[in-house]
Amino acid sequence: MESMNLIQVYRCLCDETRLRILHLLKQGPLCVCHFQDILQLPQVAVSKHLAYLRRTGMVEARRHEQWMIYSLPASPSRELDLQLRCLQDCVQTEPAFRADLRRLKALGPKCNWISRALKAPPIVKKAIALRRASAQCAP
Repeated sequence: MESMNLIQVYRCLCDETRLRILHLLKQGPLCVCHFQDILQLPQVAVSKHLAYLRRTGMVEARRHEQWMIYSLPASPSRELDLQLRCLQDCVQTEPAFRADLRRLKALGPKCNWISRALKAPPIVKKAIALRRASAQCAP
């Protein structure tokens, strides 16, 4: 995808839910079900915002078994990188963003499988997926 210009970045950032998602992704990759728990929104609403962010190149998605794992781009555009840094500074005193981080911290162990799954060789990924089958994200 082409590099985003500043206007495109600001169009994406004009929604509180998308700002909260980006703020959470700055902490690391997450699954849709984690966003549901943290943002306290239904799956449909979370998926709609993630799809918008994905279409615009502000997030990347990878499938792991039945889960979609979202992360920030490995190489964000200069404009996006600058705005994400600004976002991290600006939200420090905002109650909703602080509450999101508290809920993320509380989910901690339930999120650890994501980084292991993304880094693991295929045989280990299958074992991780089998252990996750009875976990919170499982359908």
